[in-house]
Amino acid sequence: MPEPEVVENENWAAHLEREERRYRDGEARLGDAADADARQRQLTRLGNAAGGAGLALLMQGRTQAAAGWFARAAARYRESFADAPPDSWGRPIGAIKSLVLAVDWPDAEGAAEWALQAGAAEAQSPIGRYAAALALLVLGRDAEARLHADAIRTRDDFPGAVGDALGYLAAADVLGYTKAVEAVLESFETRDEYLEDMPVADTVLVLQALAGRRGLAATLTSPLLP
Repeated sequence: MPEPEVVENENWAAHLEREERRYRDGEARLGDAADADARQRQLTRLGNAAGGAGLALLMQGRTQAAAGWFARAAARYRESFADAPPDSWGRPIGAIKSLVLAVDWPDAEGAAEWALQAGAAEAQSPIGRYAAALALLVLGRDAEARLHADAIRTRDDFPGAVGDALGYLAAADVLGYTKAVEAVLESFETRDEYLEDMPVADTVLVLQALAGRRGLAATLTSPLLP
C-alpha cells in the first residue's frame, strides 16, 4: 500500500486522541465486566476504538503506528467472539479487515482461516456470507468466494455495491470491480454517520488492498481515503 497523504480538512490528531482515550478508558473498565456477555461487548468496543485509532493514523500517513493499532483491534475482535451471540460475524470481519489494513497478510490469512473454521461459509445470514467471501478472497480461494458474493449482492438487507465489488474481484473483472468500488465509495461520501465518528471509507481501503493483490485496483480520489 503506498504511503498516504494527510487530509488537510480533517483534524486527524484529534480523532486519534479521542480513540486512544476511548481505548484506555475501555481497557480500564474491562476487569469490571459483570459477566461474559458484558465482557464480550466491552471487547468489541475496544476493537472499534483500536480500529478507529488505526484509521486516524493511516490518514496521517503513519502506517507503521497504524498497523500496531489494527493488530490490537483484530486481537480484541477475536477475543470477543467466543462469548458473542450467534451470528456475530462482525467480529471476524473486523479482525480480517483490520489485518488487511495493517498490510499483515500472514495474520490476515490466519484470521480468514479462523472465520471459516468458525462456520462463516455455512452461515445463512448476509453478514455471515460476507465474512465468508472476505475470508476466501484473503486466502485466494476466489471461485468459492464468488459463490458467497453472488448470494448477497442482490439481497435487500445487504449493500449491493459491496457484494458486487466482492463478486467482481472473485471473477477478476476489472471493469465491473471499478464501477462497483466507485459505488461503494460514493455510499461512504453520501452518508452522515461513520463507525467511531471516523470519516474514512475503510471498506473501500480493504477492497482496494484485495484488488491490488490481483492487479485490479482502481484509481480513486476522495477526502475519505488516504
